[in-house]
Amino acid sequence: MTLVLKNITLDWFGHASFKINAGKIIYIDPYILPDFTQQADLILITHEHYDHFSVPNIKRLLKPETIVVMPESCANSSNYAELVKSKAKIHLMHQESKIALGSIEIEAVPSYNVGKPYHPAGKGIGYILTFGRIKIYDAGDTDYLPEMAKLEKRELDVALLPIGGQFTMNEEEAAEAVRAIRPKIAVPMHYGKITGGDPYKFETLVGMAAKVKIF
Repeated sequence: MTLVLKNITLDWFGHASFKINAGKIIYIDPYILPDFTQQADLILITHEHYDHFSVPNIKRLLKPETIVVMPESCANSSNYAELVKSKAKIHLMHQESKIALGSIEIEAVPSYNVGKPYHPAGKGIGYILTFGRIKIYDAGDTDYLPEMAKLEKRELDVALLPIGGQFTMNEEEAAEAVRAIRPKIAVPMHYGKITGGDPYKFETLVGMAAKVKIF
């Protein structure tokens, strides 16, 4: 199933892997891909873990002009060195930096664990993508963070939020994030393959705070 936002479409392939078609083809954390895939104009990586930074899948999506965006911390990984060999066009970002690629604005925002060792602060990032008046937020692998309270003012159309627990927020924490962020649509992710997580429990907990889209 596809989420349609005016002239933009959003597809979830499983885990934290998404495709956005906004005139440009954008993939986020393409750990899971269908057999047939369009090549990418833009690929966004949230952090260096294998289930987000998959070099074989990135190579499948590359064409000469594809831009791959990732946090600066990824530059220290063996995956980064392998990707450099493929002559990919790589752009490194740090938290709260912004770039514009054509008409698409990309903003990096904090994404980390609180009281867990898996995703230290300052290494991974989430993204806010702005397509004209449409704004899509991918939280990355994160817990519920105090910085999320600032996002309500951004009037986000869609928030992609992990619900699997253990490595990220669980359903209750993700629902709390929805109440802080107040997106129009909340999309649960990062569940069912490597972690647990029940999207319908999340939907119930969110209640009237936002519309929940379950793929």
